[in-house]
Amino acid sequence: MDILEKIVAHKRQEVADRQAVNPTKMLEQSAHFGRKTVSMVEHLRQPSKVGIIAEFKRKSPSKGIINAEATVADVTTGYVQAGASGLSVLTDTTFFGGFTADLIEARAHNACPILRKDFIIDEYQIVEAKAMGADMILLIARILTKQEIDQFARFANQLGMEVLLEVHNEEELSKVSPFVQIVGVNNRNLATFETSIDTSKRLAGLIPNEFLKISESGIHHVDVITNLRSFGFEGFLIGEQFMQSDAPGQACHDFIQTLKSKTN
Repeated sequence: MDILEKIVAHKRQEVADRQAVNPTKMLEQSAHFGRKTVSMVEHLRQPSKVGIIAEFKRKSPSKGIINAEATVADVTTGYVQAGASGLSVLTDTTFFGGFTADLIEARAHNACPILRKDFIIDEYQIVEAKAMGADMILLIARILTKQEIDQFARFANQLGMEVLLEVHNEEELSKVSPFVQIVGVNNRNLATFETSIDTSKRLAGLIPNEFLKISESGIHHVDVITNLRSFGFEGFLIGEQFMQSDAPGQACHDFIQTLKSKTN
């Protein structure tokens, strides 16, 4: 059993427990549920931005504790002030140290699009995401069937949210749905935890042009982004590179300024 299988097994029980405490009808009464969402696609394509989705992440199964001291308000507002196109907020507690409250707090301080980063296996979690104030959800191709991806993505669209489908290889890419707006290539090998940008390069030409392409994991240098842009990638999800700093917002600012200097 690899890490994703462990996470999914735990997530099934977690979802059942959460539903018992906060049923769907209660979530639909939240202040954010009726809120008009903001498009991540549009923000990634803004000429004044550089396509960075900056992530708030305290820990991960591969790295352990990354930053236990950072606060959501300081980091996320720092990211936005630095010029990030959007935010990604981990809400998985057991494996990533995230909380529902993290996304709610990020929403309270920022008007930009926010991705709920979690392991979605049930429509209930999509309702949760909308209630938290998320604009986009993540669907991971490896843990879902093609039918589930179609079902969940369509449901998210009906709630006004965009969908990021994450793939790791050619087989998973075959599950892409017309209800998905962004296809993200995760460069991390989930068996070894090693990252290789070559994964994004290999899959780039196989992603249909109607989907915005982003690259995830292992992006530590601006030169990687300039190279990936030549393969058609318009967005870049970066978390650990910023979060491992004592000042993630400043790290994001420095990265974006360096990137702009190389592309202007």
